[in-house]
Amino acid sequence: MASLTVRKLDEALKASLRLRAARAGRSVEDEVRMILREATEGPEAVSASPARNAIPQPHRSRAPEVKGLPRVTLIIGGGIAAYKALDLIRRLKERGIHVRCVMTRAAQQFVTPLTAGALADERCYTDLFDAQSEFDAGHIRLARDTDLIIVAPATADLMAKMAQGQADDLATAILLATNRPVLVAPAMNPLMWANPATKRNVAQLARDGVSFIGPNSGEMAEANEAGVGRMSEPTEIAIAAEAMLRPPHTGPLAGRRILITAGPTHEPIDPVRYIANRSSGKQGYAIAASAADAGADVTLISGPVDLDDPAGVRVIRVESARDMLAQVEAALPVDIAIFAAAVADWRVANAGEQKIKKTSSGMPPLQLVENPDILATISKRQQNRPQLVIGFAAETQNLIQNATSKLKRKGCDWIVANDVSPASGVMGGDRNTVHILTRGKAEAAVDVAVDSWPVMTKEEVADALIAKIAETMGQPTP
Repeated sequence: MASLTVRKLDEALKASLRLRAARAGRSVEDEVRMILREATEGPEAVSASPARNAIPQPHRSRAPEVKGLPRVTLIIGGGIAAYKALDLIRRLKERGIHVRCVMTRAAQQFVTPLTAGALADERCYTDLFDAQSEFDAGHIRLARDTDLIIVAPATADLMAKMAQGQADDLATAILLATNRPVLVAPAMNPLMWANPATKRNVAQLARDGVSFIGPNSGEMAEANEAGVGRMSEPTEIAIAAEAMLRPPHTGPLAGRRILITAGPTHEPIDPVRYIANRSSGKQGYAIAASAADAGADVTLISGPVDLDDPAGVRVIRVESARDMLAQVEAALPVDIAIFAAAVADWRVANAGEQKIKKTSSGMPPLQLVENPDILATISKRQQNRPQLVIGFAAETQNLIQNATSKLKRKGCDWIVANDVSPASGVMGGDRNTVHILTRGKAEAAVDVAVDSWPVMTKEEVADALIAKIAETMGQPTP
């Protein structure tokens, strides 16, 4: 007897079969068997004799709710950060996103397909040569029946395969066959992330249109290992995914990419002490939220703050000035860079590996060295310099004079100057008074033009700044 080939059916009928199979918790092949059995033996026989290899679905009643939801295929790579992918499933579902999981062979050494499938309320796929899912070219379906593919964690090995176009397992076959957006959350040892081979692969994937979130800086799973390489937190990835799943941005900054820094940096003295400042990050976060509302694609690189992530903004968290500079450079190219972070000017030359103890000889000497100047570094770049670079000048005296000097010295285009003396209440407060310093026009014979704004909330300052940027930049070239 000739076998029925699903590939020869029209697309509308195949789509209907897939939906029916998903609702019943079966593969398409088993669903076809059920339909044929029902046609020949009657519905009573079908209910009494379930199809061979049917997949149990304890939450079957939830399946119809999938219709109309944005869909994500989550590819879980083989790293210790795979456990975070389980929380990511929850975070995506909290945002009304349907999740379908795919796991590499290595990922199954860290978490089980059963756990991922239970959290997603759907079977977790693991095998390229699965007889059930490949009955209707399952890897193609998984690559296309989705709105976004997330790879988290993305190991160095998995990214290398993506960059080279390999397709030797289900995950890489999906990534090679997809025509949907791809969001990658790298996770690996800092030395692996810094390796020239990984840098080449990341650059190639970026040229191919792959989006990245992270990696973040911090402690590694290995003892005495720290640096850039931690996978972004599940909430950060979910927010980035939600932003990519939204309809195309509209607004005066639609099509523009904006990089913003915010908050303080913490420069370690020893494992429990650090040098910092009183910056709350509120102004930078308000600017990021306003830029996203104006339609921009926003990356916010934040020092340690106690603030919620702005909606629709990609947030990367760092600790030190050096970490912040590394993430800023990794985020380039962008159209606009706004450096609102209060970066520590100095750090301890040799931070103690253990807590420094009091001694009878008095205070131990702390040798300070200058931190990298992030604003000047980006302003004076010969390649990938943003079209508009905006710095902040937080001063306690001679505000305009010091801000003018900073504008000329750093090489940026604008300076947002504000008085942060204790009497102003700006540091940690909700209101701000700013002066916008811009390079004067040659015909006006003015080196620096100053536009002083009245007292406003930090949200109002952010809205006014973004409006001024939009007016200056105009619409992006298609």
